Amino acid sequence: MAKTVKTTKTTTATKAAPKAAAKTTQKVAAKAAATKPAVKAPVAKTVAKAPVVKTVAKAPVAVVAKAPAKAVAPKAVEKDSNQLPGNDNFDFDQGDYVVYPAHGVGLIEGIESTTIGGMKVSLYAITFEKDRMRLKIPVFKAKASGLRKLSSANRLKDAMKTLQGRARIRRTMWSRRAQEYELKINSGDPVAIAEVLRDLKRSNDDSEQSYSERQIYQSALQRLAREVAAVQQISEIQAAEKLEVILGKAA
Repeated sequence: MAKTVKTTKTTTATKAAPKAAAKTTQKVAAKAAATKPAVKAPVAKTVAKAPVVKTVAKAPVAVVAKAPAKAVAPKAVEKDSNQLPGNDNFDFDQGDYVVYPAHGVGLIEGIESTTIGGMKVSLYAITFEKDRMRLKIPVFKAKASGLRKLSSANRLKDAMKTLQGRARIRRTMWSRRAQEYELKINSGDPVAIAEVLRDLKRSNDDSEQSYSERQIYQSALQRLAREVAAVQQISEIQAAEKLEVILGKAA
């Protein structure tokens, strides 16, 4: 009987062992299954959210934008104002007579050079003997300022014809007409200046003119006489007398 009991216990123990092993295996499998998603999750997120591409794309844009600015800067220093477009006044030489609208006939003393703001600038040095004045005009601004050569013979003929015409006096206030006359004188155009002389020359008797009329008349006469004298190579006094003779015949 004792041997029988032992055999039974051994059999029972043998049967219980596989059950325990099965339970242990199930627990390990469960734990392994629970840990698997935790390992996969971070790998998928790290690959999907990588922002490295955006940072690399912006970097070259900043570098390309700065490059042309450095290349352009040195060129500005090397600019020469004489090469600017629209400048067609290079043929004025020392000793040439020119006409500047606001001051009339002047003589070019020379062409000077200076540097302004890192730019080389050539200047016409002009003297106006009658006004005792010296003026410097940048070569590239000569055209815009109205600086020009002496009038041609044909242009002066047009001015002489204008002197012989009838006066055209507008019926407006004298202050407004005086402004118009001043603008014509300062235009530098010999025909426009001749119009002022024609309109203000009433007769040989200066008593008919007011003081301001005589002032404007004398200013116009001197301005036109200087250009006629320079073109015809006579004195300013002779040119003024010639103009007044023409005006006297017209009156």
